[in-house]
Amino acid sequence: MSQAPLYREFLDQAQIDAQYNPAIGLSDPAQYGRHYADQSRLARERLRCVLDIPFGPTLAETLDIFPADQPNAPVFVFIHGGYWRALSSKDFSCVALGLQARGITTVVVNYALAPRVSIDEITRQARASLAWVRRHIGEHGGDSSRVAIGGHSAGAHLAAMALQTPWAGDYGLPADPFKAAVLVSGLYDLQPLRYSFLQPQIQLDDGVIRRNSPLFSVRPCATPALITWGADESTEFARQSTTFHDAWRAQGNASSLLPQAGAHHYSAIFDFERPDSPLCGWLADQLGV
Repeated sequence: MSQAPLYREFLDQAQIDAQYNPAIGLSDPAQYGRHYADQSRLARERLRCVLDIPFGPTLAETLDIFPADQPNAPVFVFIHGGYWRALSSKDFSCVALGLQARGITTVVVNYALAPRVSIDEITRQARASLAWVRRHIGEHGGDSSRVAIGGHSAGAHLAAMALQTPWAGDYGLPADPFKAAVLVSGLYDLQPLRYSFLQPQIQLDDGVIRRNSPLFSVRPCATPALITWGADESTEFARQSTTFHDAWRAQGNASSLLPQAGAHHYSAIFDFERPDSPLCGWLADQLGV
């Protein structure tokens, strides 16, 4: 009798981990964490910044702002990855390096981590951070009418969840409050992660998966999205992105796909460090700078 798959064609955790653990197959995956830390330290030393601004009631709910040089600048809000259970905003100050040079104020969001809090709560915190930016970024030289959002890996998941939010009914904001979204190497269907190495920390069940899988709740939305990933990533990361792109467009929404040649999961956000990169260029075009 043949074995029933856990998810799609994958029969066991080892097969799912091979798709969803991006460290597998890299000779020194820790070097990318060192890269983020070194470049982020450089960003905080080189760029004007205001750190650890509270946006919510708990200690983890803070954000870091890297203002553009000119007043009334457009804004990009970045939500970091780490599979909801690792890293912090300080590891990703580096995304401001390319954007600040393009005249874009950058905001990097911090949030509480699993298993101390649930993915439901992390999603709530991400949404709260974005509402704070829309309401308060003018106090830091940003233009609240020109705010783009984005994230990497779990952060792309959280940004995609933000695109499904009933902003008018829940927050009193415009229904589509963001000018653009950049989703890098995101997770849009959480179901396979229930059977992965992550499950002891992220504690998925049917309800959490249904509530927090952006693929299952795509709505008509005026925010154009750039959906991108490293072309050297696993077939599942590529499928997650292309499937979400198809669902997004099926609702009449605008999105573009960008597999990044020569990039893998950890390097797919390096473009944010270079002002002349495709990611910075796309954002600048969408934000009108």
